[in-house]
Amino acid sequence: MAISKPTTLVPQFHFFSLASGRIFLAMDTTNRDAVEELLQTYGETGGINYLAAAATLPSRLAIEAACAELMSLMFPGFRSEALVNSEDLADTTRIRVRHLHARLKTEICRSLGKIPPDQATEAKAEEVLSIFFKGLPSVRRMLWTDIDAAYEGDPAATSYQEIILAYPALEAIAIYRMAHLLYEKVPLIPRIMTEWAHSRTGIDIHAGAKVGSHFLLGPGTGGVIGETTEIGVRVKLYHAVTLGARSFQKDEHGKIKKGGKRHPTVEDDVTIYPGSTILGGETVIGARSTIGGNVFLVQSVPPNSLVYYEEKQLRIVPKRKHKPATTRDEFRE
Repeated sequence: MAISKPTTLVPQFHFFSLASGRIFLAMDTTNRDAVEELLQTYGETGGINYLAAAATLPSRLAIEAACAELMSLMFPGFRSEALVNSEDLADTTRIRVRHLHARLKTEICRSLGKIPPDQATEAKAEEVLSIFFKGLPSVRRMLWTDIDAAYEGDPAATSYQEIILAYPALEAIAIYRMAHLLYEKVPLIPRIMTEWAHSRTGIDIHAGAKVGSHFLLGPGTGGVIGETTEIGVRVKLYHAVTLGARSFQKDEHGKIKKGGKRHPTVEDDVTIYPGSTILGGETVIGARSTIGGNVFLVQSVPPNSLVYYEEKQLRIVPKRKHKPATTRDEFRE
């Protein structure tokens, strides 16, 4: 049998090659145009200018890595690394501190806007780091009061080890307390630290907030604690509690004024149940008060108060034995 030549294959392949070439050429042109336009925006004034600002910003990835190392420093052997032998703990701690010092110094210099750093910037970074590392022992002691509060206040907690390993609230509190040491000393880094914890735990504690010892954050998920919040000792907050700002003052140009006391003060031994929202810099929750669930407060509460909404009347009636014609009929008497 004679085999005919596949005369149509070459033209089809040729047509396909031409079409593909046109597609790739169009894509290349589009990409080239996009790159040119992006490069133009990089050089424009206003907002973020990559060349002028971003090149000297601290590395978010480096700060996040430092947060993980700091958690290991606070709780050696409780993170992903192998348990530390007590005989090796001193050397391991010294090595970890040296690594953190080197990593954080670079990022602090970047945060201060000097890369490569000049002598004054390096001196400032060393000063900040000295204060930071000297403050870590006090932070760790404070964290043990928070662990005590979680153990004593949560009937589901079976051990201190469980709280350290499995409670996201402790991680959020620990990172907040360490970030607070850097607050107002260097820009950006404390915010990156608390946002790392926020993204992992769902708990948003601003680095500027002031939080006393024995702090219990229940599950904590969805909680928001604003920058100028002040919290006393032995305070319990449950999930989805917001301590926020009521309103923002504006200048003559209509722009929000920065700073000022905008968030509530919560005094000692206060308990705030889930879903409550407390707003305003002048709002003070008096000591030993209890705020019930889903309460909305924009005013101060005297000490020893119980704040709650009156429940709507709850009715419980037996169901009818016959099958209701509609779902609505099921709830009729």
